[in-house]
Formats: sequence, structure tokens, C-alpha cells
Amino acid sequence: MTEMVGCEFPLFAFSHCRDVVAAVSRAGGFGVLGAVSYTPEQLETELRWIDDHVEGKPYGVDVLIPEVQAVDQSITTQEILAAIPSEYRDMTARLLADAGVELEEAGPVPGSARPNTSLGQELLEVSFNHPVRLIANALGTAPPEMIEAGRRHGIPVAALVGAKEHAIKQIEAGVDILIAQGGEGGGHCGEVSTIVLVPEVLDAVERARADIPVLAAGGIMNGRQMAGMMAMGAAGAWCGSVWLATTEAETHEVFREKMIAASSRDTIRSKYRTGKYSRQLRSGWHGRWEEAGLPALPMPLMMLLSEPVLRAIDKAAVNGNPKARELCSYFVGQGVGLVTEIRSAGGVVQDFKSEFAEGFEHLAAAIG
Repeated sequence: MTEMVGCEFPLFAFSHCRDVVAAVSRAGGFGVLGAVSYTPEQLETELRWIDDHVEGKPYGVDVLIPEVQAVDQSITTQEILAAIPSEYRDMTARLLADAGVELEEAGPVPGSARPNTSLGQELLEVSFNHPVRLIANALGTAPPEMIEAGRRHGIPVAALVGAKEHAIKQIEAGVDILIAQGGEGGGHCGEVSTIVLVPEVLDAVERARADIPVLAAGGIMNGRQMAGMMAMGAAGAWCGSVWLATTEAETHEVFREKMIAASSRDTIRSKYRTGKYSRQLRSGWHGRWEEAGLPALPMPLMMLLSEPVLRAIDKAAVNGNPKARELCSYFVGQGVGLVTEIRSAGGVVQDFKSEFAEGFEHLAAAIG
């Protein structure tokens, strides 16, 4: 895995924050920038900054190109927003009023003006203009266009899977790396736990006689867990939630405090943010939606409705509004129960290395 992407230690850090990406790569890991919320212009700015701060170390980009390519190019953002039913708008208006939060004119979620297929391809083109060493597809089977572009540029393509069946489809599609993400993970995830999913995916790779490394993901917060996954046959670890509690992260201080206070049972797998199941920190936001009894809207309607509201809630929470603090949430996995302090991203990498070594020494002693 390290030879394939050029890093020192096979710890992959998925983050929406360029500072985390650069810090992890400089420390010997491999930073991966989550680019799905960027416009091509914004991604160009972010990657240029990473190039200037990564000290020549390798990094990657995670984009989203839907498997289904049939998208009506004529649909405008206004038409998409108009499809949100009035009762859902009324629901969020009541929620904000009860919390004393004003909704600023934040505009639509970045990139929503264009179909995801077109946008994803544009982000891919921007990425290939930089010295990236990995491209990952965030959701669904990696399309042929992505696989072909990766091979043309000599860059491996990775894909996240949450079930053995997904892994088989990705193998048939021709991806270079599989990321087996268990249901413990933050963000969009399936139901199968990491400790079950990883060996299932490894078995699928072996039966297909494919030479594809598998990264373990989902709930991995320290080097001991990483050592355990690699003892099962994984080629490294892909982590997201652990970086949210770092000084460089995009998260604000209120959420970081809630992370430290949370247990592993304080997360929820819910559709009430993006329209698809994703794991988040449970908060009053989820309680209010459950009480309302309104089913979550499909993606991207739920995301277009919720994200501006949640941004306003975050801002109010940081400014000291206690009701907004109760509603405050973000994507995070069950590993949040292992977060006890705020550390630097580079410090997390070093801790992973030492804990990883201790884990393998313990296993070697047991075998002896």
C-alpha cells in the first residue's frame, strides 16, 4: 500500500480540511481531501494550498461521481429547491424560531447548481492537474470514466464499500483499492460492522483472484485497532472521525467539546441530514425530526434543506446560544467514545505509529 501511493505509514486520513490533509501527509501518513462540497474553482484553490504546504509528501482527493449517468442537464437549482414540500420548510422554520436562531441567506450547498455527474467529472479534471497520488469515489460503483482517467494518469482509484456485494461490483468495475467501511464509521455508511465486513471483503477479493489491497475503515481511532485490522489482512486503515478532534479540523469548539463528552452510544445512523443514512452525533436536531414524524426527503433535497439550517445553528452555538448547542451535530462515528482530548493531526499520526507497533509486539509475544 505504501509503495502504491508513496507514503511512509498506511494511515489514510479522510478530511474536508486542507490543514489536516497536509499535516497528516507531512507526518508520514496519507491525507485525502474530501472534495464533494467544493466547486471546481474552490478545489483548485485548496489543492494549490496543499501543494505549497505538504512538503512534497503524497496526498489524495475523494470525489463523488454517481453510478447513474442519466441526469437532466436542464434542471436548475431553483427548480430543485422548489421541489421541497412546504411542510418541511415550515418544520425547519419552527425549529429555528424555538431555538432563537436566525437563518442567514447562505445560498445552496456548494456544487448544487450542477448535476453531480458533471460536477464530479470537473473535480476529477482539477485533481489531475495536481500531483495527487490517489483518487477515491465516495459513493456507489466507480464509473468507467473514473477508472479510465486514473489509468491514463497513472493514479490508483479507490472505492468505499459497505457490503460484500458492493465489493464484488467494484472489483468487476476495475478499481485498484477497496476501502471496507463498517457501520461504525461517520458519514454515509452501511449496517455491517467493520470487524465482520473486512474479512468478508478480503474473502471476496481472494475468490475473485484479484490483486487489490483492502483498507479497513469504520470506528478506527487508534493504532491498536489498526494493528488488529492488519492482522486480519487489511493493508492499512482509512480514518475520518479521529481527525475531527484535532486542532487543524474544520469543526468548531462547541462540537469538539461535545465529542469529548460523548460516549460510543451517542451517535445515530439517520437520514435527517443528507437523505441517505449517515452516522452523526445524536442531538436535538434528530429528536425534533423524529417527533415531527416527517420521513426524510431524498438526496439532494434533504441536504439542500438541512445544511443552511445546520450552519446557522452552528454559528449560534459558537456565539453562546444554549438551545443551538443542543441542536448542534456533525458526521462522526461510534469511535467518538475513544476521544478524550484535542490533539494535533501530526500528533495523532505519531500516536498511531507507536500504538500500532505496541499492538504487533503484543501479538508477536502471544504467538511466541
